Amino acid sequence: MKIYNTLTRQKEEFKPLVPGQVSMYVCGPTVYNYIHIGNARSSIAFDTIRRYLEYKGFDVKYVSNFTDVDDKMINEARAEGITVPELAKRYINAFMEDTTALNIEPATLHPRATEEIKDIIAFIKTLIEKGFAYEVDGDVYYRAKKFTGYGKLSDQDIASLEEGASQHVNEAEFAKKEDPIDFALWKKQKQSDEIAWDSPWGKGRPGWHIECSVMSTKYLGDTIDIHGGGQDLEFPHHENEIAQSEAKTGKKFVNYWMHNGFVTVGKDEQKMSKSLHNFVTVHDILKRVDPQVLRFFMASVQYRKPINYSEENLKQAAIILDKIKNTVLNVQDKLKETNSQENQDLTIAIEDSENRFKEAMDDDFNVQNALSVVYDLLPVINKNISEDTSDLSALRKFLQHLEKWLAIFGVDIDKLTTEKVSDDDAEIEELVKKRDEARKNKDFATSDTIRDQLAEMNIILQDTPKGTKWRRG
Repeated sequence: MKIYNTLTRQKEEFKPLVPGQVSMYVCGPTVYNYIHIGNARSSIAFDTIRRYLEYKGFDVKYVSNFTDVDDKMINEARAEGITVPELAKRYINAFMEDTTALNIEPATLHPRATEEIKDIIAFIKTLIEKGFAYEVDGDVYYRAKKFTGYGKLSDQDIASLEEGASQHVNEAEFAKKEDPIDFALWKKQKQSDEIAWDSPWGKGRPGWHIECSVMSTKYLGDTIDIHGGGQDLEFPHHENEIAQSEAKTGKKFVNYWMHNGFVTVGKDEQKMSKSLHNFVTVHDILKRVDPQVLRFFMASVQYRKPINYSEENLKQAAIILDKIKNTVLNVQDKLKETNSQENQDLTIAIEDSENRFKEAMDDDFNVQNALSVVYDLLPVINKNISEDTSDLSALRKFLQHLEKWLAIFGVDIDKLTTEKVSDDDAEIEELVKKRDEARKNKDFATSDTIRDQLAEMNIILQDTPKGTKWRRG
């Protein structure tokens, strides 16, 4: 299995620190609002990766944090007249609700920054003792230049970073810092109503970057296998995590850095973000879109590539799922029969598909190629179903494989194929029965009229030797 490592900018053979086990940290949300589709991309991409690693037999310890204190949260809580913890609780619950609907497996651990203050303070004290950090009037900063290789993850030059930082640092902060590129580890309390904790440097709160360094190393060890997040986190967040963590431990922080692509919108494929006001929340989308369709759409693009969010692309995902669903339902009906005839070509096609699926996913989780394997197999299966006698053993094997493949993409095959009972089911059954009687009596005018009536109700009919089957479109 090969993984593209952002740090080395090439695909590398995946070799976990402990054979058969994977330690994985993925940066979670800052919980001051509902997550939008762009935020969900990271959760879905790395859940898909995690699921494939588990499919391969790895025991994955997956840690994803909640940033439950920062400037945005303080400002939002103040605007609403509530506390930061109250705001965090609301949106952590919303996050769990939305991700559960999208069939995203809960992390092994979901640590919260505010529950790690003691360890954060101890981590910062060590950096000060080692000369990598300094305190100024209640704020603590990290000496970025002191860390050899600062900028290596994002491939940025120190001089250009320094020039850029000097243009964005405000005058008061500029006066405090030894260098414009130094970043905050601990922030002094600005107002008396601002959430804060006691520390050796006075009341304050942790900086964003230090939180992830503390939580990842605390729960996964000084060196971890995989660290993931969105491309926008490469710099400064992940760059700063490396500097902090390696300065403290003296060890390599992460073996494989993975970053997912953005979600874009519109014909110009502009990045979706709250700052551009072009976002749509998962909470709102799920009111009108089947969660499985949204999950499948988001999971069906290789994690490093951008996804263009549009109604048309969602419809295409729904059409593909519908084709898979119809094949599964037809196979399940065929398996009710008892006569079976061995078909060696079908068995070979299924085994070959399994190998090709793994080859695609082993190549940096190339989900598009993996799904193409599944799509290519569907007509082969449908051809065998249409024959008088099918290879029932091979069809069972197909369902077993398909269930595991779809699970990697967060699609539950049982939910996919379970029709919801509706109030008009009895009416539909009666119409289908009347149409069958009309066809039997060669009253084709009535038969066609009923078919048109059912079509207007979005009912699709399938005439088979054993009677008429129907499903909702």
